[in-house]
Amino acid sequence: MQGLQAAKEKASSLFANKPLILKNQQYENFHVEQKGYDQMYDGEDLETPPSPERPPPRHIDKYVRAECPCLTARYTVALLACFGFSIMFGMRCNMSMAKLKMTEKHNTSSGVREDTPFNWSVSVESSIDSSYFAGYLITQVPGGYLASMYPANRIFGAAIFASAIFNMAIPGAMSLGPAAVVMLKVAQGFVEGVTYPSCHGIWRMWAPPMERSRLATLAFCGTYAGIVIGMPLSGVLTDYISWQTPFYFYGISGIIWYFLWLWLVFERPSKHPHISGKELAYIEQSLGTASQAAMPGFWSTPWKEFATSTPVYAIIVANFCRTWNFCLLVIFQSAYFNTRFNMQITESGFVGAIPHLIMTSLVPIGGMMADYLRKNNIMTTTNVRKLFNCGGFGLEAFFFVLVAYADNKYVATIELTLGVACSGFAISGYNVNHLDIAPRYASILMGLSNGIGTIAGFVVPIVIDYMTQEKDKLEKAITEWREVFLMGATVHFIGITIYGIFASGELQPWADPPPTTYDAPMKPISDQETTFSEQPSAPLKGSEPPAYGAIAPPRPPAPQQHVPNNPFVSGALYQAEPIQPPAESYQDLTDDGTY
Repeated sequence: MQGLQAAKEKASSLFANKPLILKNQQYENFHVEQKGYDQMYDGEDLETPPSPERPPPRHIDKYVRAECPCLTARYTVALLACFGFSIMFGMRCNMSMAKLKMTEKHNTSSGVREDTPFNWSVSVESSIDSSYFAGYLITQVPGGYLASMYPANRIFGAAIFASAIFNMAIPGAMSLGPAAVVMLKVAQGFVEGVTYPSCHGIWRMWAPPMERSRLATLAFCGTYAGIVIGMPLSGVLTDYISWQTPFYFYGISGIIWYFLWLWLVFERPSKHPHISGKELAYIEQSLGTASQAAMPGFWSTPWKEFATSTPVYAIIVANFCRTWNFCLLVIFQSAYFNTRFNMQITESGFVGAIPHLIMTSLVPIGGMMADYLRKNNIMTTTNVRKLFNCGGFGLEAFFFVLVAYADNKYVATIELTLGVACSGFAISGYNVNHLDIAPRYASILMGLSNGIGTIAGFVVPIVIDYMTQEKDKLEKAITEWREVFLMGATVHFIGITIYGIFASGELQPWADPPPTTYDAPMKPISDQETTFSEQPSAPLKGSEPPAYGAIAPPRPPAPQQHVPNNPFVSGALYQAEPIQPPAESYQDLTDDGTY
């Protein structure tokens, strides 16, 4: 008896600091609910969380790890997506600058000469500007389905890579004729149409709910950063080298970006070979089982619910209004400064980039503010989305009215900068709203809303080219551009009204994934099932090491019957409990072989 007491005292001294044995509040961290032994952590050290399973490193990972210094995996995805959007929207600025160069007027001894290597009419220019959106419109909804059926990161990367290839082919197509250019622009829009839906597909797997706004806005601010860099850079390259240079520069940039994307970005956190265990656990636990639910097919998608949901219509209208004014600025902002205030190409490129530079800074700030208001329960998600969307639209519309009556280029630049910058807050409204109301269908809804919104991009070049046919005459240009900006303000006011009334930030009833079915409680294990010992019916012997490496005095043979809730007895049935019973010091053995 003294020997037994001495062994117990020795065991107590060895495990005095083991939190799992004597501090049972932490035991529940490693409990699993109604799962078999194969899903339990069977490591030797239970004081530290189990290391999550990761795929084996690729060949390149043996030399350079797939990670960015000082950045977590999810923010690496957001930053690279931002760069991808920057390249994509920078390519959109190439054509507008090339057209200004091709129609540039020069003063010569014989008078004013217009340099027109390609003598395109207004209808041809409108067709080229609109052709991109014709292809862009086609792949919006299909892009949402592709992002749900296949890895969304691969679709996003391949789309920008293909667009970069097409972009480098445009200068050669111009020498063949406008029909070849139209075909290439349609193809470019066709592949880029999947980018927004696939980006939402990426965030379905990577964005914790309380970080949706900041991660999504960080990625989407690349669209405005692309214009900030694309307008002046395209203007400089066009002015000082040739009008073909921007097409080649952005094409090569897109190819380089694609290889970085393939190296650093993975479909979901669990497939990242070098993500930290802490980040992986945080993302997967915050997303729960919603991101793991199988995506529906075409016929099982709730189309009727989409068609009868007012929050869906609110997002669609907001997307249409935003696309209208965004295309107005991307396509015609340089032309506005050039024809209204007689700015040179390089100057108009830099001035046109200033509003988007400020907006690029405000978009992620708006995302952080929106998440802060939601996380601290200062405002509901619905009110946050309405505040940011309607506030951004309203301020931009107000400054558009002022721009319409501006008669000085400096005043017009300041007013346009303030209006466009404030519109960056709207990205934290409608653009993230898909993930709020239906995270399971976010990529499909994004494709649907962005597809309908793209109609605005298709119509805007035609409408504004028609409205500004006499923009070369200053008196006419003043009136024509005034009508253009007043129309843009009216579009935003309509969007404010509809979104403010019908928008919602709450999960919709039809968006819930089907309930997860769990197995029935485990039956008493039979001789064929796995137990803690090789032979379930064999008693523990004193010479055998106790479970988990614990040191304990020799035990008498345990009875053949199962002892509930005691995994240290042979043949015991493990059942998860909410909290393990408080630990007690070692006592004499009871008749059934337990302590």
